[in-house]
Amino acid sequence: MYRRRSEIAALALGAACALAPALALGQAFEPIGGNVQKRVNGVLALMGYMLTPDITTGSLAISNDATGNPDFAMTTLGGGFTVSKGSPLYLEGTLGYARYDPTFITSNGQVERSVAAKWDAYSATGGIGWDFPVTEGLVFRPIFNLSYGRVESNVSVSGQTETGAELDFLQNGQLNAYGIGGSLVLDYERYRPGNEIDVELRYTNIYLQSFGGTSTAVKGSADSQSVSLWARWRAPTGATMLERPLRYVLEFAHTTFIGDLDGVLGFNYLSSVGAGLELDSSAYGISVTRTRLMARYKVGENVRGWSVGLAVSF
Repeated sequence: MYRRRSEIAALALGAACALAPALALGQAFEPIGGNVQKRVNGVLALMGYMLTPDITTGSLAISNDATGNPDFAMTTLGGGFTVSKGSPLYLEGTLGYARYDPTFITSNGQVERSVAAKWDAYSATGGIGWDFPVTEGLVFRPIFNLSYGRVESNVSVSGQTETGAELDFLQNGQLNAYGIGGSLVLDYERYRPGNEIDVELRYTNIYLQSFGGTSTAVKGSADSQSVSLWARWRAPTGATMLERPLRYVLEFAHTTFIGDLDGVLGFNYLSSVGAGLELDSSAYGISVTRTRLMARYKVGENVRGWSVGLAVSF
């Protein structure tokens, strides 16, 4: 049984735990069967969770069953907006950080050693799109996305004097990857004094490929694809704060992972239901117009988790 946590917003905070084994086999002081390459391909795929604004995967923690410590942890910061009602130009961006601590067993044919690696992964994605009106409140939005990702490895192998290409990467290697692709979005908005409705359906496909100073042993690629549905309902609570109605917020999100993201973390979908409050500060002429505090419950195949998030609108 796995347990997870996830959240994305202008600022995301969350907590959850999961169970995940972290052993690989090796040969001649090299991980057996080229499992470093397999793990790095997996990390490239995991970067796919960080590439676009997505409520279900904004932050994620997986704990090692044996140690209780995070084997994988991820946090993202991102969002998007249409420039103005008079301009259909749409811009988005996401920054992500992940920490992955895989363990490998290496051998020289006589002696086996456990090698605990520490991988830090960073990613940045930008997107530019255009809103094409379909009906009142509904737009079709194609988005072009470019991404950059980097994995840095560090490990201390006590008493080991023999190394190979894969252990060289584990001890002080790096993987650089670029991503190119896009998204297709249907976005519906209906704002009234009594309530506000937002619904978004999105398909994303970004191809990640290693390049540049990537260590020879770990060159790889991954096809990051996902389909997501997100909906939000906002309505006044009847209370007034900062000269504006205090709103309650209800939210639902579902993301299905396909391509190389399918099953990377042991599941192929995540669903989220949330509730919270939204404070409207637009009466004071400041850049932050709304602030939301949300609590969300996550569920998926063998997945349970929760998160608490703070988001702002400009």
